[in-house]
Amino acid sequence: MRRGLPFELFLGFRYLRARGARTNLSLFVWIGVGGVFLGVAALIVVLAVMTGFQDGIRDKIIAANPHLLVFQSGGQGMTGAEEVARRLRGVAGVRSATPFVLQQALFTGPSGGAHGGVVRGVDLGSPAVLADLRAQMRSGSVATLAGGEPAMLLGTELARMLGVIPGDSVTVISPQGALTAVGMVPRMRRYVVAGTFELGMFEYDSSIAYLPLGMAREFAGLEIGVTGVEVKLTDPFEAKRVGRAIGAALGGPYWIRDWMDMNRNLFAALQLEKLALFVIVTIIVLVAAFAIIGHLVLLVAEKRKEIGVLKAIGASAASITAVFFTVGMTIGVVGTAAGSVVGLALIWAQNTYKIIRLAGDVYQIDYLPMKLTFGDFVLVTTATLLLAFLATIIPARKAGALVPVDVLRYE
Repeated sequence: MRRGLPFELFLGFRYLRARGARTNLSLFVWIGVGGVFLGVAALIVVLAVMTGFQDGIRDKIIAANPHLLVFQSGGQGMTGAEEVARRLRGVAGVRSATPFVLQQALFTGPSGGAHGGVVRGVDLGSPAVLADLRAQMRSGSVATLAGGEPAMLLGTELARMLGVIPGDSVTVISPQGALTAVGMVPRMRRYVVAGTFELGMFEYDSSIAYLPLGMAREFAGLEIGVTGVEVKLTDPFEAKRVGRAIGAALGGPYWIRDWMDMNRNLFAALQLEKLALFVIVTIIVLVAAFAIIGHLVLLVAEKRKEIGVLKAIGASAASITAVFFTVGMTIGVVGTAAGSVVGLALIWAQNTYKIIRLAGDVYQIDYLPMKLTFGDFVLVTTATLLLAFLATIIPARKAGALVPVDVLRYE
């Protein structure tokens, strides 16, 4: 014992500070610490980027889309939608249920520009729908849309592509034509731009236009029905459970899709990328583990005489093993701690100052969010310390197994 430390810890810490002719050994210490530091920092940042990116897109999808869609089998639209919506509002977990119309369309502006998109008919009589629209508005007014005149709301990017502002007119063409005396002709309607809205995802902001439900039904050629009923939930992550409850409550010829199913491929791809990056970046920690092994092997060779003396005066094999185990694990723990601090600091800086910006039309979000879950942090630190342990234990056990007679005979 010295300075309150067991002699194994004291000797191990002393071996970390090689001096004189053994200064080269300290280089391996720094290589080991630096490798672990870089590996942990990189792993934390990579997992935080992937988790933040995935959660950012998920939150945008949840905000921009209904959590559940209810359709009637047969593909001819849904009749009795108001009754269906009324029944759905009685299901536990449902915040709102309103009929909707969805119709593909071609939009043309006054300058002749054209862009494909979707006309979405919404029920302006629902307070929940009005609240969502007002939260999304960027220019114009919802009141104009609800005034009874032929007016629509355009996504901000769609309005920019068409070169229109509130008060301008756009022509909307439906691919489902109307039968006339001269045959089938496309259904065309002219609407005033009542305003623009922004959902925060380029894919939606560049393709969606809102119409009052009645006008959307007339444009889509739905005489008595609607496309389906959209449902918003109190907790979007309960979509599976609430979907099953809705199916049991409705029965009959209905089928249900939730936001998780509609975006399953996207989230599966993001999760696979996260796993692949974790495995790839872990190679940095493996390199650091080999540096730890190299340092301990050289250190054992350098300290053979001291090991023989220690064992000759009564030190046990376990004590000698503990000395070199202290050396290796100190490298691993210091590198892990330093890498964790730097990784967490980088996450804080990015989330606070939004240093790295993204192209919204490519990545769906305008900056790179970072989010490190407690589980991911535990995974990184545990995996790193486990690799350091495995790299340390074999050379340390070999040092403890040295026989003092054989060592001192040749020294």
